Amino acid sequence: MDANAVKSDLVLILDFGSQYTHLITRRIRSLSIFSLCISGTSPLEAITSLNPRVVILSGGPHSVHTPDSPSFPPQFPEWAEANGVVVLGICYGLQLIVQRLGGEVRVGEKQEYGRMEIGVEKSAALYGSKRVGDRQLVWMSHGDEVARLPDGFEVVARSQQGTVAAVENRVKRFYGLQYHPEVTHSPEGMETLRYFLFEVCGINAGWKMENVMDEEIKVIKGTVGPEDHVICALSGGVDSTVAATLVHKAIGDRLHCIFVDNGLLRYKERERVMETFESDLHLPVTCVDATDQFLSKLKGVVDPETKRKIIGKEFISIFDDFAQELEKKLGKRPSYLVQGTLYPDVIESCPPPGSGRTHSHTIKSHHNVGGLPKDMKLKLIEPLKLLFKDEVRQLGRILNVPEPFLKRHPFPGPGLAVRVLGDVTQGNALDILRQVDEIFIQSIKDAGLYDSIWQAFAVFLPVRSVGVQGDQRTHSHVVALRAVTSQDGMTADWYYFEHKFLDDVSRKICNSVRGVNRVVQDITSKPPSTIEWE
Repeated sequence: MDANAVKSDLVLILDFGSQYTHLITRRIRSLSIFSLCISGTSPLEAITSLNPRVVILSGGPHSVHTPDSPSFPPQFPEWAEANGVVVLGICYGLQLIVQRLGGEVRVGEKQEYGRMEIGVEKSAALYGSKRVGDRQLVWMSHGDEVARLPDGFEVVARSQQGTVAAVENRVKRFYGLQYHPEVTHSPEGMETLRYFLFEVCGINAGWKMENVMDEEIKVIKGTVGPEDHVICALSGGVDSTVAATLVHKAIGDRLHCIFVDNGLLRYKERERVMETFESDLHLPVTCVDATDQFLSKLKGVVDPETKRKIIGKEFISIFDDFAQELEKKLGKRPSYLVQGTLYPDVIESCPPPGSGRTHSHTIKSHHNVGGLPKDMKLKLIEPLKLLFKDEVRQLGRILNVPEPFLKRHPFPGPGLAVRVLGDVTQGNALDILRQVDEIFIQSIKDAGLYDSIWQAFAVFLPVRSVGVQGDQRTHSHVVALRAVTSQDGMTADWYYFEHKFLDDVSRKICNSVRGVNRVVQDITSKPPSTIEWE
């Protein structure tokens, strides 16, 4: 999907490293407005080429006083004003506007973190019908504060401590919020964003998933030549399945799907997935059993990043072999590989585009982003790479992918390799994990909880504990259960099970799975942890 081809107005977020930046993108898309996030240090050409109607400067962990603090290009303010582009700075973004346009930012006498009450000081474009004196709770997270405004700016709201909370320059169309309106801890923040985008900026809510589908089909047809053939790597998950269905709609039988059993799948995953592909989706799928190939390369490997790299390399090797077989059959070698890369994959796998890695850190390399070898012969097609998971599910419904399949919990590309902490080939770790995971997931389904949970799974821990089973001392394995709620996988809260449910599941696991004598539950949110353990 090309941002320039989207018919609706674009809201561009310049990312300066805030943990909430992705939430701004999500909140805006929920209003049927297309939004994208790129590095805040991107050159001006990268910004202007996207032709945004609005630019939002995100928050970040930096101080504008430090010499290496990230900033927008020097010519950005003049370009925005000359082209009628509305600019909103949030937290650090507000401070950048103030400092770069001639104002002053200083270290705050009283730092503000967490919930804080602010009050409207004068009639403001940002707050619409709000009257002077109206108050609201917001989420603050800053140590610096605005001391002096640039010419033409005015304070329109202050915190209960007297700190500048909102500013605006209606002539230049530059606005700023010292707090985070995008988080749920700012109860009226979404209404502020809605009013700002629709009333102040005049944006139209024209971004629809049907338009995304039509546009992506055009892009695929324009990319893949009329005689070209395409390989799609199916994992059995929602993302790759929707991607395959979309490409199949665009080019028909020139799509050739491959499902690889890498020995790292869940309990009976291969049989269940292949049946769905054949009976429900009617996709042409070749199944390849590469268990020995993968596990032999993973023997002795404990580092999760190394696992991901190895798995990514082996997948590509198999895809190349599959392409050679197709070449013999078709007389023409496939040129492209389809993958179900999503926007969170891109965000988490690398710094924002154009970044010199000065203010963003790689969380993990995804198998379909950071794990691919540089000498890969196939060219990538990633039709979902600007979409979040819930948006992919919307697209899948439009493409008539069966609802039960769309509701499947996410499963990582590296499979159980990132759910066995340590060497996946040691002992019977994979078999134990498959059995535990099956009991856990089936119990969730039996309790009617599956659709209320974003993702649930079991983890094999590299520790043993002493237990008593059958009046005998045991020294067996420990497994962990993880279940989270989320909207897009970028943040998540742990799911609160009733104690009876956990008691029942724990008993089933310890009584049914040989080699396990202890079950623990992960009650950590994201952040600070990731959803997967690794």
